[in-house]
Order: sequence, then C-alpha cells, then structure tokens
Amino acid sequence: MKLSFDLEVDVNSEEIFFVNKEKLGSFSGKLNKLLSKAPVTSVTKPLKVIFNDLPGGAEAFELLIRFCYNNGRIQITPNNTCLLYFIAQSMEVTEEVHSSDSLIKQTEKAVESLPHWSLPEVLVALKQCQNYFQLSESSGLLDKVIDSLVARITTASDTSPSACSPDSSFFRISFDTKSNISSKNSHRRAWWFDDLVILNIEMIDRIIRRMISLKLEHNKISRFLFYYLKCKLSSASDEKRMVTETVIDLLYSLDKNSVSCKGLFDILRISSSQNLSGSCRERLENMIGSQIDQATLDSLLISSPTRTESLYDVNILLRFLRHFLACGGRTALARLKKVASLLDLYMAEVAPDVYLKHSKFVALITALPDTARDSHDSLYRAIDMYLVVHNRLTEAEKMKICCSINYAKLSLQSCKHLAQNPKFPPRTAVQALLSQQSKLKGLLQESNHFKSFDSEQKQSKDGDQTILYGKKLDPLMENEKLKAHLKGMQWRVVELEKACRKMQNQMAKMVKSKTSSPTCSRSLPRLCS
Repeated sequence: MKLSFDLEVDVNSEEIFFVNKEKLGSFSGKLNKLLSKAPVTSVTKPLKVIFNDLPGGAEAFELLIRFCYNNGRIQITPNNTCLLYFIAQSMEVTEEVHSSDSLIKQTEKAVESLPHWSLPEVLVALKQCQNYFQLSESSGLLDKVIDSLVARITTASDTSPSACSPDSSFFRISFDTKSNISSKNSHRRAWWFDDLVILNIEMIDRIIRRMISLKLEHNKISRFLFYYLKCKLSSASDEKRMVTETVIDLLYSLDKNSVSCKGLFDILRISSSQNLSGSCRERLENMIGSQIDQATLDSLLISSPTRTESLYDVNILLRFLRHFLACGGRTALARLKKVASLLDLYMAEVAPDVYLKHSKFVALITALPDTARDSHDSLYRAIDMYLVVHNRLTEAEKMKICCSINYAKLSLQSCKHLAQNPKFPPRTAVQALLSQQSKLKGLLQESNHFKSFDSEQKQSKDGDQTILYGKKLDPLMENEKLKAHLKGMQWRVVELEKACRKMQNQMAKMVKSKTSSPTCSRSLPRLCS
C-alpha cells in the first residue's frame, strides 16, 4: 500500500520531514493530540507541525520515523539508545504494538545493559545526555550513565582502562597549553582526563561529585580539575568565570592536602580579571591560607589592585595568614615557624615600598604569635629597612612598630646595631641595652665556666693520653681552641661594654637637657614592653 505524505514536520529548524500523519500518529501520543486539534479543511496542502527544542533533534526524529514505518521495530544500539529514549519520552511513544514492548520500554531495557558497553559507547551516551541535560536528568538516565563511567574509572589503573578497547580515547582533542595553570599539576594525567575534558562544566560537576561520593582518590580528582581548567581557559569559551568558580568549589570539597598550593596560586592569578563571587574568592583564599607554609616568596608577591598605590597586595597576605591560624596553624609549631620565615622574607621585599602604609606594616609584623620566631633578627632588619624609607613617621608610629620586637630574641650583633641606630626611637635603644646587659652576664658566666674547665683539664693529665667524653682528644689542641674561643668572647664583651657606656652617657645627657627645659618637665615615657 502506497502511503501519502500529508504531514510536514519542522524539527528545531534543523530539517523538514514529509511523513504520513496516520502512520506517525498511531505511535506518537503527542503527535496524535496535535493532529486531532487541527481544523478540518478541503485544501490538499499538507498540514505543517513545528517542533522547537525537540530532544534529540532531527537525528532522533529520523529514528522515530524508522520505528513507525517498520511497525514498531528498530535496532537499538548503545549509540542510539539515548536518542531513542529522548524522542520516545517527548513524543509519548508508549503504545505496545503486535505484542511488542513500547519504544520507551525497549530503550529502558537497553540502558540496563550499560555495564557491558564499551567506554567509547558510554562516552557517546554521556555526550548525548549533556546535550539534553534536563530531560536526561529528570528521567534518571544521566545518573545511570555517570555511574557506569565512574565505576570504570574507579576500578581501572591510571595508565589505561581495564577491559576497554585501544580507541577508548577517540574523543581526545588537542589544546593550546599556553595557559597560566601550572603544567606540574597535569603531567601525570590518568587515561580518562582527555576523555572527560570535552564535557561542559555542568556535567563535570555531576561526575566529580559522584567520584567523591564513591571515595575516588582525591589527588587524582585534584589533578584532573587543574588539567580541565587549564584546557578550558586556553579555549575561546565565554563561560570562563563559571568554569573557574565551579572548579574552585569542587577543589574546596576535597582533602586540603590533595590540592596543589602552586596550582591554587595559578588560579588566583588568572581569576583576578574574572570578577569571581565573594564566597568563591573566600574559598580560594581559605585553601591557600590553610597550606601557606608550602608557598614560595614569588607566589606571595601578588600585585596590588590597580586602584591602590602600593606595589603589592598586603591585604590578601594578611587574609592568608588569618586562614592559616584559624586552620590550626597556631598549634603546628614547625609549620608556624616556616610561615614566619616566609613572612620575614616577604616583609623585606615590601618594606622599601614608599606607598606601604604604616598600619599595614604593623599588621604584617604582628600577624603571627611570638612563638613563631626563635630569632627576631630578620624582623629587625625588615623594620630597619622600613624606617629608612619612611623617615617621616612620628615617634608614636615608630614605637608602635618597634613594640613588636622581642629584644631577648635579638642576637648580640643586632642589639649592638639597634643601640647605635639613629632611625629607632631612643627608648628602643635602652631596651636593646638592657637586653645586652643580660646577655653579657650570660657570656661572662660562660667564660668563667670555660676557665674552670681549662684548669680542670690541665690537672686531669695522666700519662700520654687524656680521655674526654669517651673520645680520644689531643689536649694541647683542645686547650688552644678553648683559649682562642675565650679570647674572642672577651673581646666581644669589651666592645659591647664600650657601646653600653657610650649609650648610657648619651641617655644621661638627653635626660639632663629635658629636665632643664621649662617646656618639657615631664619624665620620660615608659619603655615599650
């Protein structure tokens, strides 16, 4: 029997099909409803139906035509299962014909065989679900395809998928690698990295969260996310901000130790022009701050925003430090000391900046607790450099800076330098002198100990061999070393005593001149403690 083509179907403005309305209407409930509402006319011109946003598009509708013209039979393969499922759902192909299952039931049975599909077939289905995300998600088909993919990834090795053909990565495409994301994060790519990088960020978000729920190794997920972002930022995508924010949110959900600190700094730099949301930027800074002890000085030297005059962005470093202390950095002494050393290097770099405000520099030198530093020599040198450049500070501002110095943690050389440093307030010089005196007492006690030890050693000679601490030593050589060390210490003591007397004389003259002045009858302010 010859069928007439009395229906014109426009599918998503992609393609126009001329079909028999009775043949298609007998299978499609949706089309049958539309035709029943059409006005009766004697015009021989075919009716026209326009579908907009039909899931599967022209390719899926052509499969539907084959199904209808073949009396409800069609070969269902992994490559067309999703398309047939979409068109069957949207066109309401629910009728059973000749005791055969409806198209929806047939496709549902085909989906049940997902575990037996090859990896390329699963990836084709995943791409089709991505193109029609809402329908695939609402129908539950998306979750089934994702579960099948993730199951393969979790059970396969890093180098190659198990039980998959060599062409499993046929979706792989090349990218311009001239991206600011560190290549170090992607040099150990697992076999599935290139297969998934073609997917959009919405699909990646669903896949990664499923991987996390199934306890996939976080280091592997982290490496993929850095690689994915590198590829997307090097392409001409208009959704770079959304991609960056989603990747940051996914990295934030991972174990902090699995995320590369250098990679996070790379994201921070490339996102500076993307106007990220406040919550997303805070999460990024939180991740960096929690492992700032792994950072380098170059990473911390972040250029200041254009609206400010200072050279480096001190505010962001202060936020890093607050996150570090809030994440338990205060109690991890080894990490705390490492951060303090890094901060001292940073302050030495930013101190010469003439636009660095006094309040910001004070915030830097007081950001960490005193336990973070065994020595304050580096801190003193940074302060000295700042006072050289910012020579218009008031006495009160200088004292606020110098109050952060723990004089007991300064070396004798630094104490001596500070006592003679005209850039520092006189009260700090007194503090340095007092600290020197206590150190001198300790040195004198140490020298007396060496003297008594030397005399005891001379008396202990017995025969031609002397045994000290259970080792064979040359007594004459040891005596010479001790004498040389003692002389050096005594010379340092003499020099420090001279400097101390000189400073005391200067302080006495200053006090005398102030007490004799009628306008300055106040006593000297209390020393900074």
